[in-house]
This record gives sequence, C-alpha cells and structure tokens, in this order.
Amino acid sequence: MTKPSPQPSSPSSAPSPPSVPTRIRVGSAPDSWGVWFPDDPRQVPWQRFLDEVAGAGYEWIELGPYGYLPTDPAVLAEETARRGLRVSAGTVFTGLHHGSDVWDRTWGHVAENAALAQAMGAGHLVVIPSFWRDDRTGEVLEDPLLTAGQWRDLTRLTERLGREVRERYGLRIVVHPHADTHLDSEESVTRFLDATDPEAVSLCLDTGHYEYAGGDSVELIETYGERIGYLHLKQVDPAVLAEVVAEGMPFGPAVARGVMCEPPSGAPALEPVLAAARALDVDLFAIVEQDMYPCAPDVPYPIALRTRSFLRSCGV
Repeated sequence: MTKPSPQPSSPSSAPSPPSVPTRIRVGSAPDSWGVWFPDDPRQVPWQRFLDEVAGAGYEWIELGPYGYLPTDPAVLAEETARRGLRVSAGTVFTGLHHGSDVWDRTWGHVAENAALAQAMGAGHLVVIPSFWRDDRTGEVLEDPLLTAGQWRDLTRLTERLGREVRERYGLRIVVHPHADTHLDSEESVTRFLDATDPEAVSLCLDTGHYEYAGGDSVELIETYGERIGYLHLKQVDPAVLAEVVAEGMPFGPAVARGVMCEPPSGAPALEPVLAAARALDVDLFAIVEQDMYPCAPDVPYPIALRTRSFLRSCGV
C-alpha cells in the first residue's frame, strides 16, 4: 500500500501554541457526587468517591461534610495518597450573626474540621453562613434580612474566627456566599466585604450560588480581586432557576429539580470567570461543585469526566 504524501500544514492543523501557565489548581468535592451529609444511604460510599474523583483526573479534593471521609488523619492520608489525591480545604457551617452566645458551639465544630484539614496539609477552611430557611422543607427559620446589630455580630465574629483559625491551625478562612443564607446577593456580599478586614477574611466565590442570587462573578472578581481567596466552579440552569424564583422554592428542592447543571450548559460562562481569575496572578483553588443531592450512584462519574475535559479546554 502506497503511503500518502505529507500535505502542507493549514492553519487548522498547525501546532497549538504553548499553553499559558496557570496558577489555578483545579479539584472537585464530595458535593459533585451527591454528598451533603456525613452518612446517608442515598450517597455513594466514600471509597467510591475517592476512586472516581481520582479516575476523573482530579488531584485535589475538599473534605465535604465532616465524618463522610475518615476523620482519622492517618487513615485518610493513606487513602488519598494511594490515589494521588491531596486536600485543599475543609468546610463548616456557622451562624455567627447570632452573636457571642453561639461562639463556643461554633468553635467546637470549626476546631474539629480545621484540625483534620491541617493534618491533611490543606490551607483553607470554607465557611458557609447558616440558612434562614430549611433547605429541604422550606420552613422559615428566621428573617431573611439581618438587623444592623446582626450585621455587626456577623462581621466582628467572622474576623475573630479568621484570626483564631489562622493562629491555631494555620488555615485561611474563605467565606462562601450561599443560596438561602444571609450572604448571597451582590448587595450582601459587597456589604460584607466592605465591613471586614482583608487580613482576616477572604471570599470563596461560588459562581453558581452567586448567579443563583443574581450576581455577576466576573464583575466581583474584577472589583474585589484582592478578596477572592478561593473559587467554587458551578453553573445554574437559567430555565430551572426562573421556575425556582417564581415558585419561591427553597434550595434543596431546587437542587433536586436540577437548578445546578453540568458545565458548560449553564450560567455563568466559566471561560470569562477563569480568565478574570487568571488575571489576578495569584494562586487559587478552583473546586468543581455541582450540587446533585440526591442522585443515582452511577450519575456523577461520567459528568466528572466530561467536566474535567471541559476545564482543560479552558486552560486549567
């Protein structure tokens, strides 16, 4: 058989230019495998999560709800190391707008998470405000708007938390605006940032939750870039979100309906978000989180493979 002669290179077949170095480290989290609780029969076992997140091509993970992954650092270190995984952060929920009365209880929860994250070599602790309504039943637990006094408690105690976590555990807290909490929209997020000390408090920008509340992630990064300490990459389905808003649906049922969707099919577009983050020229984690609770056990892994491939096409 005659071997075909080489053809001249065309623009479409020319070698790709060298990739631009990035300081963004990509990972994923138990959330992307439908994990919301330490123990739930509808969630995949932790061993399967670790196997599949590594198989999808990720090298970094978060701890997820405390108690889902092994809390013995020696066990967890062995399990992650043999799969080529490292831990970027732990996660805690707090209600610091309730004031000093909740400090001791909050610190107990924070300390166990921070100790495990520290032992695993993580550098961050993601701090999520408590919900103003139950995320599953929709029961209103408190007023969705904070009083001036509650704002002072929230900012003052969050700064204290940031300083003490840094001093005792060497971790930086990154506060995560979240749907159905008092910290979600552009107005509340910018008010919080303007009222807190940058040395004590940074932001975990979750692109999906910020979009859910009507915010513009690129604008936030460009305006408050020095406060962006961590990213969660997530998208919402605009059509489902419109239904959620029209029906006043709480977050849990909204997730079950599919409000958080697989990239790149939703909003915001992640390419400009990543470009804006890259322009900051700082080291950032960008952790994929596609809320999918509950979901069938065979659903997450194919999505994770496709999402990792998509993010590689974005240069990270």
